[in-house]
Amino acid sequence: MIIISKYLVPKGYIGLTIFPFVLLKFEGLREKKILLNHEKIHLKQQIELLIIPFFVIYVIEFLIKIVKYRNWNLAYRNISFEREAYANEKDLDYLKSRPLFNFFNYFF
Repeated sequence: MIIISKYLVPKGYIGLTIFPFVLLKFEGLREKKILLNHEKIHLKQQIELLIIPFFVIYVIEFLIKIVKYRNWNLAYRNISFEREAYANEKDLDYLKSRPLFNFFNYFF
């Protein structure tokens, strides 16, 4: 389910996924297939990890990366979940053939 709200999406971002919702900052973003595919990859990751563990791992990994890189954007971009989503967001058929727990391939 897609929700449009410029107040729920943090500053500096245009989309956010919290199962079962995809939050978008602006109505026009509904038409951005690559963005929606990126967010759908996150939905799949969240389902695989039964939602709560996804967020626990996400936060822990972000904290490790922020210490390592000392840069918010670089830390965010290097979270394994984000690496998988960014690497495959342009492949609109990716989710049809995505292996289970594929984000582990992006851990290192």
